[in-house]
Amino acid sequence: MPAQPRHGESVSHDDPAVRRPDIETREDIVLLLEDFYAAAFADDALGHIFVEVAQMDLEAHLPRLADFWEVTLLRSGEYRGNALEPHRALHTQFPLSAEHFERWMRLWTDAVEARHSGPTARRAVAQAGRVAAAMRKRLQIADSPVAWADGPDGRPELPLSTRR
Repeated sequence: MPAQPRHGESVSHDDPAVRRPDIETREDIVLLLEDFYAAAFADDALGHIFVEVAQMDLEAHLPRLADFWEVTLLRSGEYRGNALEPHRALHTQFPLSAEHFERWMRLWTDAVEARHSGPTARRAVAQAGRVAAAMRKRLQIADSPVAWADGPDGRPELPLSTRR
C-alpha cells in the first residue's frame, strides 16, 4: 500500500498510486468550482479582478457556472446564457490580458487535477482552453509578447537572426 502524504506534503497529480475519481455528477462540478474560485479569489494576479472589479457574488453565480459545466461535461442539465457578455463588460471596465487568461487556465487545470482524473477531467481542461481561446479572440486580446533573450550587444536576439 502506498504511503499517504503527510499534512503539507505535495502529491504529484500524475502519481498512479493516488487515485482520484473522474467528474461524474453535478456535485463534483460544484466542488470543483468552489476549489477553483477559492484559489482564484486568493490569487495575486486574478483575485482583485474577481473580488474588487467584478465584485463577483459566487453564491449567486455558482448555479449558472455549474449549469454551464454540467452541460459541457456531463451532457445533462440546462444552460441558457451567453458566457461572453459578462466577460466583455468586465474587459471594458478592466482590460484583460493574455496573462490573465493563462493564469485562469493554470488555476483551473490545477483545481481539476487536484480533485479528478479520467476522460471527463481531461475534457474539463481541454474545454476550458477552448473557452479561454474563444474569449480572447472575441475580446481581441493578443497573445503574450515573446520575450527574446538578449544578444551580446544587449538587443533581443531574434530567431534566425543573421547577427551571431
